[in-house]
Amino acid sequence: MARFDAAYEIHVHGQVPLRPEVGLNELQDALRPLWQYAGALSLEDGATSAYTEEPGIRFDPHDNLLQMCWTVAGDDDFRQTLDDMCMNLNEIAATGAAIEVTFYDNQYDEEPGDSEDDSKDDFVMLFVGPTPADIMQAQRDMLVNDVIHMMERHFDSAELGGVVHEIDKLFAARFDDLVKSLDLGKPPRGNGGSGSGHGGGRKPRHLH
Repeated sequence: MARFDAAYEIHVHGQVPLRPEVGLNELQDALRPLWQYAGALSLEDGATSAYTEEPGIRFDPHDNLLQMCWTVAGDDDFRQTLDDMCMNLNEIAATGAAIEVTFYDNQYDEEPGDSEDDSKDDFVMLFVGPTPADIMQAQRDMLVNDVIHMMERHFDSAELGGVVHEIDKLFAARFDDLVKSLDLGKPPRGNGGSGSGHGGGRKPRHLH
C-alpha cells in the first residue's frame, strides 16, 4: 500500500551472505516483512526500489548473496519491520553482515540557512548473523576498518597494531559477558537439579 503522507523515505543498504542451501523461496519468507510493508504480494513485486536507479532487492544464486539497495516510503513503524527482518535473516545468514538503514525526513526541505537540527533524519546500523559470535565479528571488523581509516591520516598502518589489539580486547570482554548471561539461563547440570524453565540462550535479534 502506498504511503503518500509517509514521514520518511527509508533506504536499506547491505549485502548478506546466505547459507548454501538457501534458495529464493526461503529468502522470500525471510524478507516478507519488507515486501509486505511495501504493499507487495511477493518478493518479486516488492523488490523494486522507489528509485529506478537503485537495484532494489536482489538475490545472486551463484554467490548465495542477498544484495539490498532499496528505498520505501514509511513511518516509525518500519523499525519493527527491521526487527522482524533481522530475526529472519539470522536464520539463513552464512556469516555476520551489516545492514545500513537511513530514514530521510520528508518534511524537511533543505534551504540556504536551514539548520540541520530541524531535520529528523536518522541512521541505524544493524547486524545479522547465524550466531552472536558472527554478529560481533562483523561489528568488530567494521569498527577496525573505520578506526584504521581515520588514524591512517596521522599514523603509519604498522603503528596501529596496538589499537587493533585493544579493540579485540573490548569485543572479547563483551562476548565473555554474553556467554555468561546465556549460561545463567540454563538449568543446573546433574541429577540433583530440579530446575525448571527454559534456557535464556535465545539469539539476539541484532546488535546496533
